[in-house]
Amino acid sequence: MHIDALSLPDETQLDADLCIVGAGAAGIAMAMEFIGTPTRVALLEGGGFDLEGPVQALYRGEVVGRPYYPLESTRLHYFGGTTGHWGGYCAPLDPIDFTTRAWVPHSGWPITRAQLDPFYARAHPLLDLGPFDYRSSYWEQTDARREPLPLDRTVLEEKVWQFSAPTRFGSKFRRALIDAPNVHLYTHANVVQVVANESARAIDAVQVRQFDGRTMLVRARQFVLACSTMQNVRLLLASNDRATTGLGNAHDQVGRYFAEHLEMPAGTVVLTRPQSLQHYAYDFGVTKARAELRLTDAQQEARRVLNATVALDPAPESGNALSTFEAESPEDVELYRRATKDSLTADMKSSEQVYDAARVRAQPFFTLTTRQEQAPNPDSRITLSAERDALGVPRVRFDWRLTPLDKHSMRTLYTRVGREFGRLGIGRVQLRDWLLGDDDTWPPLVSGGWHDTGATRMHDDPKRGVVDADCRVHGLSNLYLAGAGVFPTAGSANPTLTLVALALRLADRLKG
Repeated sequence: MHIDALSLPDETQLDADLCIVGAGAAGIAMAMEFIGTPTRVALLEGGGFDLEGPVQALYRGEVVGRPYYPLESTRLHYFGGTTGHWGGYCAPLDPIDFTTRAWVPHSGWPITRAQLDPFYARAHPLLDLGPFDYRSSYWEQTDARREPLPLDRTVLEEKVWQFSAPTRFGSKFRRALIDAPNVHLYTHANVVQVVANESARAIDAVQVRQFDGRTMLVRARQFVLACSTMQNVRLLLASNDRATTGLGNAHDQVGRYFAEHLEMPAGTVVLTRPQSLQHYAYDFGVTKARAELRLTDAQQEARRVLNATVALDPAPESGNALSTFEAESPEDVELYRRATKDSLTADMKSSEQVYDAARVRAQPFFTLTTRQEQAPNPDSRITLSAERDALGVPRVRFDWRLTPLDKHSMRTLYTRVGREFGRLGIGRVQLRDWLLGDDDTWPPLVSGGWHDTGATRMHDDPKRGVVDADCRVHGLSNLYLAGAGVFPTAGSANPTLTLVALALRLADRLKG
């Protein structure tokens, strides 16, 4: 059933068994699990079914740390959430991501990859993915052109991504939720306060407010905040009537450990001979799976680095991606010549001439793009600004920070890729200038994946996290969090598949 909260009178009061705040991937996945059960579900979405300027502007915030994207552009505030513009990249976290790594401070999940695997498998149909099989060997067998590079698999190995359509949750699940008699979807229902009981040990209700000042109160037995990472933090900190530091924040953990994926080009490779790279290729809306390269777990431990992958993407035809290659030496020209000798003529002397001819017949040039987890950092955090939005809620104050381990890991990965390509005679790798220095300098704008994680992290110890292994907020008996904010570490995989798997796991816990 669907109700537009704009149509309800002031001071409306509603009752439910379960109240889910936020109708993005996590909130919708959870609500779908309860269709046809005796549970009365209130699913609250702050926006409507389409993007609306005033609603989207509620996500605007203040960036005070490392430069970042405008905060109102990183998440979509309407039914379906950010699945309205995601690219469909899906992969599970690696088993090592769940472990406590001695060389990665604050690492470790209170659950294992094996415990999450059944929920990964259940998430696949929701995301319109293929079989829950991420072995490189499986996908190599699906297409004879999927020939893996002849690498030393004790050093480098493939990590496989699968690609959703990409599935738009707002379109795919809208009718099912509207038709469900026990699920009440409320659009234009922006929650501004999570109301705790007098002892601040349980939640009594959430308060909704409209732009014209009208309010609505939703009571329930159980509550799940399934908003974006930043919005979940904002609601917990702003709900400070009973707990002065905010809900779940007795130990100053809410908002800390914000982490992104560092997604940025950091090098270029030129192949010395034709290679089949179909296994590593990607075509938006067509590719079902692709492989990227990663250091093995043993290499990560030996070299004390974070988890990351490198994608091989054809360099732009303009050649701009080669501007740092400076291939003016006779050796470099000869290298290009050997790579595409059938397309070159004897009078070609410069690297520019060689490149222009080579790209017509073959593509030996590839941009190397990183997808790397960020080291957990308690000083990388979200707090509240002095400015309030149109509904009276303090805006986000965002302070994104990196550590020396982040750059060390990226530089080490590229060095190993370069040495392995060179050892095998596959190609030559050129690092970007900013990555060469053994320091903590970065380009002016470090490109993230728009993957907000970690700021309400999962940990058994309330002094080191916000939620427990069941995603229940420490100190509160009936408040849970869903979304990527509960990740203690983010691995190299895009977060959507994992956050949906965790939402399904939480739904099972709440049913029980």
